[in-house]
Amino acid sequence: MSTRRGFPSGEVAIVGAYESPRRRAPGLHPFALHAECVLGALADAGLEAGDIDGLCTVASMPPEGGSELDLGEVAEYLGLRPRWFDATDTGGAAFLSHAGHAALAIAAGLAEVVVVTYASCLRSSPLHGPDRLTNAWGPGQWELPYGASTIAAHALAAQRHMHEFGTTPEQLAQIAVQCRAHAAANPDAMYRDPLTVEQALAAPELASPLRRYDCCVVSDSGGAFVLTSRARAERLARKPVWLLGFGEALGQMQMNQMPSFTQTAATRSGADALASAGLTHAEIDCAQLYDSFTITVLLTLESLGFCGPGEGGAFVADGNLAPGGALPINTDGGGLSSNHPGRRGALAVIEGVRQLRGESPGAQLPDARTCLVNGTGGWLSATATLVLGT
Repeated sequence: MSTRRGFPSGEVAIVGAYESPRRRAPGLHPFALHAECVLGALADAGLEAGDIDGLCTVASMPPEGGSELDLGEVAEYLGLRPRWFDATDTGGAAFLSHAGHAALAIAAGLAEVVVVTYASCLRSSPLHGPDRLTNAWGPGQWELPYGASTIAAHALAAQRHMHEFGTTPEQLAQIAVQCRAHAAANPDAMYRDPLTVEQALAAPELASPLRRYDCCVVSDSGGAFVLTSRARAERLARKPVWLLGFGEALGQMQMNQMPSFTQTAATRSGADALASAGLTHAEIDCAQLYDSFTITVLLTLESLGFCGPGEGGAFVADGNLAPGGALPINTDGGGLSSNHPGRRGALAVIEGVRQLRGESPGAQLPDARTCLVNGTGGWLSATATLVLGT
């Protein structure tokens, strides 16, 4: 077994992946979406439900259909009795953590076939929880009683980045424009029409400086992927995508506890993922980065080390995220154009797998061999990073 920094690099593979094409699913329970996605991922892998002995998911928010013991509810609905499971809940980063934890469990012999699944009817569900992350005590007492929202929290980070480094709204808009270019070929993307910087800057302002196109879409959707050991992966027909590196990190819950508004916990999760993969930034062909907002992408690029602090605006403005750029990202259109059902980490992993298989529904890159996937959860609260390779 190859191990770097304790991670079984190259010993576990993703062998099946499926993303629901649904973007609006009125009247459908999210658990039914789970079933669609798990069955789709198993079919893609050439496996059956009886092969699954590990399950990872999170379904704790109202539009996701669960509450406490949400993993148990999903398992019961799917008819699964896993001997290993993980319900780590770090928002949008959770499913990347699930993948890393599953790789460790498979390497340790605790499971052989693990499915990671997510589904939500955020757009259609009549059940919407309040826009908050913790109760109004502890650090939350300084923000939540005053009506802080997810958009406003990220706007604080954007304002600070502009203040410290001179970042401009035009540079943020470039992120939305380049992700929209990737969505153009994706038949399932919510928005495929070309977007210009001028259009983005003319859109309504929601929380200064963030405008409509600086924010992710709101959709229904879901996805699942299947992991297994090298020995089993090599017996399957589908091209395996190997987990080469992994890292995860916690930051803070509320923005008033964030050490720096211009840096996220991806500084640690990214460094650990690259170190465990034994790769450098220059060896990464593309990336799938959590894009709840354009500022999330900008901070992630800098925190991961693809550019230096304060250099993200210029990096983006040079077209580096576009199909012909130095680091194409979110090649299916991402959360800014394709879908964002509440937490998009699992869908970012799936697009990484499709890209490395040569099957992206959006902008397929020539000869992509490595892909970094980064998830961000909460109010820039937690991150997890995977390095995938073929």
